[in-house]
Amino acid sequence: MSSPLAYLMLAGGCIYLLIGGDFLVRGALALAHRLSISPVIVGLTIVAAGTSAPELLVSVHAALNGFPGIAIGNVVGSNIANALLVVGVPALIHPIVATDSRIKRQALFMVSISIMFAVMCFIGHIDQIDGWLLLGIMATGIVLTLKGHTAMPGLDLDDAEQQMQRVIGLPETRWGISALVLLGAGFLPVGAELAVAGAVEVASDLGVSEAAIGSTLIALGTSLPELSTTLIAAFRRHADIALGNVIGSNVLNILAIMGITAVLVDVPVPSIYLQRDLWVMIAGSIAITVFILRNKPITRGTGLVLCGGYAAYCAAVL
Repeated sequence: MSSPLAYLMLAGGCIYLLIGGDFLVRGALALAHRLSISPVIVGLTIVAAGTSAPELLVSVHAALNGFPGIAIGNVVGSNIANALLVVGVPALIHPIVATDSRIKRQALFMVSISIMFAVMCFIGHIDQIDGWLLLGIMATGIVLTLKGHTAMPGLDLDDAEQQMQRVIGLPETRWGISALVLLGAGFLPVGAELAVAGAVEVASDLGVSEAAIGSTLIALGTSLPELSTTLIAAFRRHADIALGNVIGSNVLNILAIMGITAVLVDVPVPSIYLQRDLWVMIAGSIAITVFILRNKPITRGTGLVLCGGYAAYCAAVL
């Protein structure tokens, strides 16, 4: 395969994932609205699963096809991109201030889950036992959230209701809804296959590991939905939405994406991750949590530092 074609496959795969995830969420939301499904159920299932679908498809496809480095790289790299880039870029447009008191508990939960995941990685490869443990924690959080305890970040009642309000303008006919759902479900696996195949070739071309490509280029591609959402919110002077998106996404990436992947296949942890990437992931989570706990705004200057930190991380990896 020629080098330009590999880069086109990687870029095309990320675009397919972005479009597929958007179609699937919008179609499913429209269907839920049409059927008058509870907003809580929508938030816990359709929205959560749909927005995490690109990461899930890429990680599972990579692991099952013998590229576990891409699988774990996608999860760790996405969390790094979320903490540094998805928070940093909106802060450049409008300062971010945590206005919801519940977000403090959720941020601490994110840090705890990140540290627990890092400990699993230092113990050895992520196996089925680890996978079931991660999924068990997620299931417990969902049950508590259904009972009104808002245990799972990004999946509480208010968020679900906000998502339901966004169905305005979505297709209302059965054909329109079916088309979005089917297109989304079709685009996602195609995008995952293209992204993984392209990433393997790009890694070979650049002389770097598959894990390095997974934690940078692919992770950035699968984080585009979160980035686009927070950018729109920032332009509307609601940049604080970025914090909720990042916390919810980071928790789901570890519990759901890594959990499901590990249940299907053991995932070895590249040694470089123990020396660098996991520490960057934890540091990014702690950094935004400190701002939240201290009620300090994330200013444009801080946003510039976060974006610079992400650029430095990518440069170090590649």
